[in-house]
Amino acid sequence: MSGTRRPVGSAERRAARQTVTISFAGFNRAWAAWIGDRLERRGLRVVYLRWDAPPEVPLVDLLRGLSLAEGRVLILVSDWYFKLGPRTHEEWNAALGEVVAPDPSRFAAVSVTTAAIPAAAAVLAPADLVNIGPDEAERRLAERLDLPDAPPQDPADGRRAPRFPSAMPEVWGNVPRRNTRFTGREPLLNDAYHLLHGSEPGAGVLALYGMSGVGKTQLAAEYVYRFSSEYDVVWWINAEKRVSYRRQLAELAPKLGLSTGAEYGERLRAVRDALRRGEPFSRWLLILDGADDPDQIWDLVPTGPGHVLITSRNPQWGEHNSQLMQVPVYARDESVAFIRRRAPRLSEPDADQLAEALEDLPLLLDQTAGWLNDSDLSVEDYIALLEGGIDQDVVKVSADFPVAFQTAWSILLNKLRETVPESVDLLRLCTFFAPGFVPVRLLKDMPHDDLPEQLTGLLEDPLLWNRAINQLRQYSVVRLESHEATGEPGSASGESLYLHRMVHQIVRNDMPEPERREFIEVVRRALASADPGRATDTRLWDTYAELVPHLKHADVLKSQDTKVQRLVLNCLRYMYFAGEFSSGVKLGERALRAWRTTLGEHHPRIWELTYHYANLLRSSGDYERTEALERQAADHLRDERGDRDLDYLRAVNGLGADLWGLGRYDEALEIYQWLYPTYRDLLGEEDSRTLNALNNLGFGHRLLGHYQQALEIDEKTLESRRRLLKARHPWALMSEISYAIGLRLLGRYTEAESIQSKNVRECRLVLGSDNPQTLRSEHNLALCRLRVGDRAAAGALLTRVLERYERKLGDRHAETLAAAVSQSCFAREHGDIDQARETSESIIARYESLLIAGHPFIAGARANHALILRSVGEREHAHVLVEQALAEMTAAVGENHPYTLGCAINASALRNLVGDTEAAAELSRQTITRATETLGATHPLTLSARVAHAADLRGLRDIQQAEKVEQGALADLESTLGKQHVHTISARSRNRPYWDFEPQAT
Repeated sequence: MSGTRRPVGSAERRAARQTVTISFAGFNRAWAAWIGDRLERRGLRVVYLRWDAPPEVPLVDLLRGLSLAEGRVLILVSDWYFKLGPRTHEEWNAALGEVVAPDPSRFAAVSVTTAAIPAAAAVLAPADLVNIGPDEAERRLAERLDLPDAPPQDPADGRRAPRFPSAMPEVWGNVPRRNTRFTGREPLLNDAYHLLHGSEPGAGVLALYGMSGVGKTQLAAEYVYRFSSEYDVVWWINAEKRVSYRRQLAELAPKLGLSTGAEYGERLRAVRDALRRGEPFSRWLLILDGADDPDQIWDLVPTGPGHVLITSRNPQWGEHNSQLMQVPVYARDESVAFIRRRAPRLSEPDADQLAEALEDLPLLLDQTAGWLNDSDLSVEDYIALLEGGIDQDVVKVSADFPVAFQTAWSILLNKLRETVPESVDLLRLCTFFAPGFVPVRLLKDMPHDDLPEQLTGLLEDPLLWNRAINQLRQYSVVRLESHEATGEPGSASGESLYLHRMVHQIVRNDMPEPERREFIEVVRRALASADPGRATDTRLWDTYAELVPHLKHADVLKSQDTKVQRLVLNCLRYMYFAGEFSSGVKLGERALRAWRTTLGEHHPRIWELTYHYANLLRSSGDYERTEALERQAADHLRDERGDRDLDYLRAVNGLGADLWGLGRYDEALEIYQWLYPTYRDLLGEEDSRTLNALNNLGFGHRLLGHYQQALEIDEKTLESRRRLLKARHPWALMSEISYAIGLRLLGRYTEAESIQSKNVRECRLVLGSDNPQTLRSEHNLALCRLRVGDRAAAGALLTRVLERYERKLGDRHAETLAAAVSQSCFAREHGDIDQARETSESIIARYESLLIAGHPFIAGARANHALILRSVGEREHAHVLVEQALAEMTAAVGENHPYTLGCAINASALRNLVGDTEAAAELSRQTITRATETLGATHPLTLSARVAHAADLRGLRDIQQAEKVEQGALADLESTLGKQHVHTISARSRNRPYWDFEPQAT
């Protein structure tokens, strides 16, 4: 019963106004938050009441219920407020006239829209807040609520005010346009907000997961618009592939105002550091769209004070420090409301019937309702078609989808053909790119010579192009996105279309074979035309990162076009330098199979492909397989072309690296001792191929323990590469790492640490913090710091490096294992001995499964483990194991190799410990002799042998000789390392030295 209210006196009205209830549509939440904040800063109590209008409840009853809210009711007038239900304007006019008109003082309103609203809304006398600044908006708000003209006060808790809704965040990038037909999902949006804002700093990661077509991306986009006023940075990233994810994250650097150069890795590192620190912005939001494979990118998800919102079909994000929220299909009332908004001509029963037939899947509801609204076809007739009226032999696209999508899409494609046939051509072209973001600008940028006739007009006529895109957008087949140019070489700019993977699959399967052949060739040419041609230039890695995901869908490996084949080779080279080994190996394997079939076993391009594939395969640690591949290539090329052919020399160069991985160091050195002068004679000293051979010659000497020779070669290579290439070229930086390692292995620790510190900074800038070369640089820096005595810094860096190696390359990669060896040795002396033991046992097991029997790395890992057993009191076990390691290492690399000498130092200590003092002293004496011959009398390893021998002599009661040996060793330690060096201090305290095996990963 309606009745009338008694007049409200002025005193009562002032008291009631101490509380304001804000009634708003969820779509306008940003306005509600800003208005509520301004009112609270004026001392008012604010209650937020999201307007919900269930269609089964009469509108008059809903408004009467609203009138019972606390204090004065402030309605945020917008077209969305009146659309909920949905209700007609006539219904609203009647309800407003019945409930609000008799008591207008109970309600107040502000307008946040320029769209048409019911005429009766005038009774609310809304103050217009649109198209004005925040100061004027606040003045109008206060005036509408009869608030005193007093400046707002900052809250006691110091919280930051929400941003004025029409003001964009400081940084805004790649976010899809807001879907003005977005419907429902209110509980999901609210839960997402509370999960993210209620998380601890550094843990604000939420994954929205569900099947394809369920609306995960639309939900994430609506979250962005609804809550963007609480963020200073909003950045949307296509996260389907690691390479594209890294590129788009790096593009954020200039937007954050970070001072970086053009190098790809520098920008990527700077962005992650800035987000982690929360500088210059702590309120940031990243959206990782389409992240269906957590293993590809989870290690690159930023941490810090901001939030990360992920959309994925994969619930395994819950295993990677992410909160999970499942996105279901629409509830039926949401489906009905959405359909009626999308297709106003359909009645509520029609909408319900259609929703049931399409099982409430948002994507299909959107597309179907869109064209049904323009069609004379009834819902009943359409459902009959779905049930088999067009094609009785309908198959489902996926077990995930219970609806016969192929039939629904046949209907929609027929509609597109009837209206703008070029839109179907464009859509079919898009399916030869990867699903998701399709860089259609590549089609417009490519040369248009010899295009199929039906595509010439589409790609050359801007009006026809725009008409085709608009037709696809009208039926929600694609979404149009724009990307800004960064102004850097190779940066992506222009427009992209977003094509859902389900649409991609159906359209591609529906294509006639003649068009398939023509269209795929066009896309291949577009990709080849976009190839920058310089895969080692880090400034161009963004472009390669964008191209790589599309190679598979364009089926480029079947192309006979030499430009397309060159693109494949350049992408493989990029993946090698960028450290994308696993993906590169898969592409290389497919390419080798395909090209051997189409080009023949011995085509010249096969040898170039073999080179790139072998590099990636070797970098993945599969040395036996790579050695067989390279040897086969080398043998054939030598027989066919002779031993001065450049392809043959390149194959031999790779073969030497394979032999390193197999522990066959002598054979490898022989190869490079022949290969370097051969290259020099053919190409000259300054050719990059000559320098690569020289670099490998130096590394071959280092693996055999010829440290001084290796250092001299590394220095020469470094200087030449700097002259020929540039100081920050990846190869020049690698030579600098080699040079610093050489200095460290010769005991020149301070010099090594200084050079390596500089190199780490530059590798991070140029290559990125997670590039394998950067990790190798940091690993050596940690060992340098350990040798100069900075144990705390060394330990922390070793831990970080190992964690990142495991994420990047896996725990069975050679580089990862080398870092694990170092970390285990450090933990033995300065950390958790139980952890060290567990890690050491795991290292031995992994080496035994990966490497051939008798490999020096296995022997070295056992030598390290023996020291752990000694530390936990298992002396006899340790003694047996170290003797085994010494014998195996001697067999593997010879008795004078530094690895063997180190094992001998440890073995003499264990012999002494178990009471075999004479054998210990004899072994340490022999070790001094061999180390002096190999490394010199003052090398750290020789000095360790001398200190150890003094301890053995004391055990034999030969005190006088022990003193003499000890004093000589101490004097040399002081002169080479300094009186206060940790090794000198330890020797002076008569702590017996031990040797840590350090694998030189190839």
